[in-house]
Amino acid sequence: MASQNAAQTTWSNSKLPPEERARRIVAKMTIEEKALQMVHNAPALPRLGIQAYNWWNEGLHGVARAGLATVFPQAIGMAAAFNPRLMLRVAEIISDEARAKYNAALRINNRGQYFGLTCWAPNINIFRDPRWGRGQETYGEDPYLTAQLGKAFVHGLQGEDPRYLKVAATAKHYAVHSGPESLRHSFDAVVSPRDLRETYLRAFRTLVQEAGVEAVMGAYNRTNGEPCSGSPTLLQKILRDEWGFKGHVVSDCWAIKDFHAGHKATSGPLESAALAVKSGCDLNCGSLFHELTKAVHDGLLTETDLDRALVRLFTTRFKLGMFDAPTKGPWAHLKPSLVNCAAHRAIALRMAQESLVLLKNNGILPLRKDVRGLFVTGPTAMNQMALLGNYNGFSKQMTTILEGIISHVSAGTQVNWLPGVELTGELPPKAKALQYHGGQPEIGAIIACVGYTAELEGEEGAVAGSGDGDRHQYGLPGQQLALLKELKKTGRPLIVVVTGGSPIDLSWAQEHADAILFAWYPGEEGGNAVADALFGDYNPGGRLPVTFPKSYSQLPPFENYAMRGRSYRFMEEEPLYRFGYGLSYTSFRYRKIALGQTFIPADTPVTVKVEVTNTGNCAGDEVAQLYVRDAKSSVPVPRHHLEGLARFHLKPGQTRLLSFTLTPEALTSYDDQGKPFVEPGDFVITIGGGQPDDPAAGAVTTTLRVKG
Repeated sequence: MASQNAAQTTWSNSKLPPEERARRIVAKMTIEEKALQMVHNAPALPRLGIQAYNWWNEGLHGVARAGLATVFPQAIGMAAAFNPRLMLRVAEIISDEARAKYNAALRINNRGQYFGLTCWAPNINIFRDPRWGRGQETYGEDPYLTAQLGKAFVHGLQGEDPRYLKVAATAKHYAVHSGPESLRHSFDAVVSPRDLRETYLRAFRTLVQEAGVEAVMGAYNRTNGEPCSGSPTLLQKILRDEWGFKGHVVSDCWAIKDFHAGHKATSGPLESAALAVKSGCDLNCGSLFHELTKAVHDGLLTETDLDRALVRLFTTRFKLGMFDAPTKGPWAHLKPSLVNCAAHRAIALRMAQESLVLLKNNGILPLRKDVRGLFVTGPTAMNQMALLGNYNGFSKQMTTILEGIISHVSAGTQVNWLPGVELTGELPPKAKALQYHGGQPEIGAIIACVGYTAELEGEEGAVAGSGDGDRHQYGLPGQQLALLKELKKTGRPLIVVVTGGSPIDLSWAQEHADAILFAWYPGEEGGNAVADALFGDYNPGGRLPVTFPKSYSQLPPFENYAMRGRSYRFMEEEPLYRFGYGLSYTSFRYRKIALGQTFIPADTPVTVKVEVTNTGNCAGDEVAQLYVRDAKSSVPVPRHHLEGLARFHLKPGQTRLLSFTLTPEALTSYDDQGKPFVEPGDFVITIGGGQPDDPAAGAVTTTLRVKG
């Protein structure tokens, strides 16, 4: 009997490789037990020493839906910082807090949802269309920027321990997924092999091959006819066979049901469950995999199919240390006092500051703190929802924009406040009240806080103020534009602070306002960050991670997934604001761009150097952006594409020498079948503070020649 017990617990030996431990424990399960362990809410198996585990945890911009956490800016705002190093630090904090909350939850036997160690983030879908309500969860429209930020986020979550994962990251939603939300359960995203490889898969490949992401989540939709969470092409041919992915795949929530109910790809639940597992989906967020026992009995699957999936799942659990003593391991010491501590809030402030994008400034900013009076108005000035975004946690110290402003001005400054209009209300602004508060002699400026909250854009079924979560209206909601027009009539300088997770039509404000500051959903320290920028304690240096078109009419139909006409890489029309655009209170000059070699073989990296000088009167951050353009390609290619970035701080008069390494991937084109190649010929390399065609970018250019 003792030898039998010893054989059954051989997986407890922490010296064995995680995959071997997983094989041993899976071998002891019945078919019924195996099926139960393949759903997100996996029950305990006491006879094998397996505790209940809920795989569903969120950490998009802080530990989410689990009470107290540090709330960082929404993902799209963090992308605007263009700072992978800071993104790494943010993710380290998220994983610290996830571990601390997990440790605390175990002590009270809370094994429920949102307290696990499998974090379903980052969202690295391409924000190809501003109508998509979940674009706020992404890092924008550019594959390179998305890949670099996603890679940093995964490294921060998973840690660098050679034996254990700190938290398991999940790259989602794989793949070709970005709306419409109302169609996601039945929609087929048809995409060419070139667009698939060049745009939609690049970040996923980077996170698999360079970041070692532990998990991948399948999307709801079909891609080229195959349901993504049951796609042999995506899950087996590309993800595992081509890229060498070794981790586990999880479906989006209840996406397996869509196989038969929405996509009509299968006849019913049994076939749907079998298709998912055979195609490489290991874990069902939902309950349909309860059908797997019958699927095996009916011959639709073999027990070996289940074993393959379960070994992957339990390998992850062993990597996370779930079967080792809870008092041991590199993160057992993390305490609840760490959650939302002062050091973490300081990084939330820094990220909020770096995310701010100054879209316009005629010289009114920065304001003096001893200004005699200010009038603050608008529906987002006192609105905590404007700080949060979706998939959020909660902080005990949320600072609204009005609170930030009040805390920054002098004690002798008069600050008046009125909401002006409701967030979405149809009642026009009360002109007399606005004229009274905004027109008083001591009022030095009006600060109008307008825009969106996650009540108006987000995920299907989770947005109170939108039928499906998507953005069908491009302008400011309700009567907010009317509010701005009434404020302009006062004759006082008008500063517009905008919250939101996606592009907004700000054409009137661009023409008539004195300054525009885009704040995204800036997190718990958002009010302080905005006030720091308004009053000059911080010089804004963020850049737009997504193009702001002038109107939706500049875009292809929402349902069209071809990249032609979309994003800065393929859009021919002049937008309202370019990708990579953002102003500063100072100025920068680029000069002396130089290549390590000017004539290289196709498989050879090359260095590119450039000097940047702060030519203004105050210190500030600059975001250098390196773009590549194929001067004469035999296949369709982007107009130009980002392939290098660096955010850095310079004092007035200070110069910095930057060095970038261009890999062959940066020069890669794709043929009609999606096959990559580097074409011989000339490539134009441009480095500046924005895109090559942005007059304000101050870009410098050189030419690289690739040998035939």
